[in-house]
Amino acid sequence: MNTQEKVLEEVLEKPVEKNNNEIVLYNDDVNTFDHVIETLIYSCDHTALQAEQCAMLVHYKGKCTVKTGVYKELVPRCSKLLEAGLSAEIV
Repeated sequence: MNTQEKVLEEVLEKPVEKNNNEIVLYNDDVNTFDHVIETLIYSCDHTALQAEQCAMLVHYKGKCTVKTGVYKELVPRCSKLLEAGLSAEIV
């Protein structure tokens, strides 16, 4: 194996890094736990357990990352959260 082939092989092995964004859900004094959980299941494809854990984190910590991914894939999910009356943003 010559040097050029070795360098090419190393370059091909490096993972492609994508810029991932996050949807952050914030606590409020308006929405019930049940509403938040149902909305996370519907909007972010969470399981019931994931949604419940996120709701608890939001309640006690003030915010929680509920979904990560590419920006254009997060926009419709974040819009659903906002339409449901939750406080969320993409960061």
